[in-house]
Amino acid sequence: MALKLYNTLTRQKAEFAPIDPSNVRMYVCGPTVYDYAHIGNARPVIVFDVLFRLLRHVYGPEHVTYVRNITDVDDKINARAARDFPDLPLNDAIRKVTEATEKQFHEDIAALGVLPPTFEPRATEYIRRDDGRETMVSLIEALVQRGNAYVAEDHVLFDVASMPDYGRLSNRSLDEMEAGARVEVAPYKKGPMDFVLWKPSKPGEPAWPSPCGIATPGRPGWHIECSAMAGALLGPEFDIHGGGIDLTFPHHENEIAQSRCAHGTPFMANVWMHNGFLQVEGEKMSKSLGNFVTINELLSDGWPGEVLRFNMLRTHYRQPIDWTKKGLEESQKILSGWFSQNGLSTDDRTELSPAFLDALADDLNTPKAIAELHGFATAKDATRLGAALSFLGFDGATLKKADARAAETAQSVASKVEPLIIARLDARKRKDFAESDRIRDELAKMGISLKDAKNKETGEIETTWEVAR
Repeated sequence: MALKLYNTLTRQKAEFAPIDPSNVRMYVCGPTVYDYAHIGNARPVIVFDVLFRLLRHVYGPEHVTYVRNITDVDDKINARAARDFPDLPLNDAIRKVTEATEKQFHEDIAALGVLPPTFEPRATEYIRRDDGRETMVSLIEALVQRGNAYVAEDHVLFDVASMPDYGRLSNRSLDEMEAGARVEVAPYKKGPMDFVLWKPSKPGEPAWPSPCGIATPGRPGWHIECSAMAGALLGPEFDIHGGGIDLTFPHHENEIAQSRCAHGTPFMANVWMHNGFLQVEGEKMSKSLGNFVTINELLSDGWPGEVLRFNMLRTHYRQPIDWTKKGLEESQKILSGWFSQNGLSTDDRTELSPAFLDALADDLNTPKAIAELHGFATAKDATRLGAALSFLGFDGATLKKADARAAETAQSVASKVEPLIIARLDARKRKDFAESDRIRDELAKMGISLKDAKNKETGEIETTWEVAR
């Protein structure tokens, strides 16, 4: 089985060749812990979990290192902390926000069936360290010493013009980027595209001793965080860097610039992988449109985590995905059907189908892999179906819990709904339409959707009902 991956850097799909097959290394940008993770945040978590599983299968679990970070120092965190805990000192408020949000993130993605990464560093752990590992401060000082960064008014900025091939990942020239730039214009910048590596902290904000002899305490810029954590845990050069397509520029472009220039290396990661955008019901997800959906909301609404995971994998990771209620319903129906097959076992020791593995090895072609699962189900090959489901992170546990909850809920709801439906039908027979409408409205407030239809044999009106999601 030859593993082929699409590389954003080369814009080609090529056979994956790790730097060291005994130590395959992957870094994926994780969440900024200031709010509940939305369903778009779940996409890279799920996509790169599948890749992690595949790499472990090919090279052995002990030979794969996966790093996914937690960003716990950021302007958005500061703003959320000040808003939610105005009576606390800002640093105490920040700790409350980040700890609670990180805990919720872990609970939510655990329901999606993802494996924990090998390492999950917090950004604040890699600003300064005493153990000799790479840090944000050591990277910044190396960049200044090499002439790729400069100090100006208590800031340290990366000198973009010092890197001749800056923009290669996003396929933009420096002139193009400058023409379309929406960046902070500051008099101390040498060039308009120069970006912040370190900045002074405002009173009350988190602060650390600054690099390069700057007297004012400060904090790191966003981009340097991932460069430091990746360098410390994976080395100056590693195999795969992943994340959402929205991070290609400027975040990943700037990571490459910092890491390569600080280490004097020709590359940071050999392969750059990006998952596509996510829409909700055909529109861009945004709070202003009222279609901003978090993982936690979907789980709280009764959708099993496995259904969310499966729905995500039905679209190839590089393609845009339209997240719809209809898609979720289809995903639940498919999964429930598969897990109801006689003899199905998710014993991961069962040999996997070569065709299934070949599909995944073709740049994580999960739609093609899922087509193989449909084939196993049609052929009633419960052994191969169960093995493939297990490999993709499905064991049926959340489905069974959801089914049990649904049965319990249906029984409870039916005991309240059915007497009202009988009363409504009686009112209709008496032509008391005001009472009939009142009962219908009462049921609607309970979240009950009604459907009236005439019985073809008796001619009587019959009513069916369902709980609207």
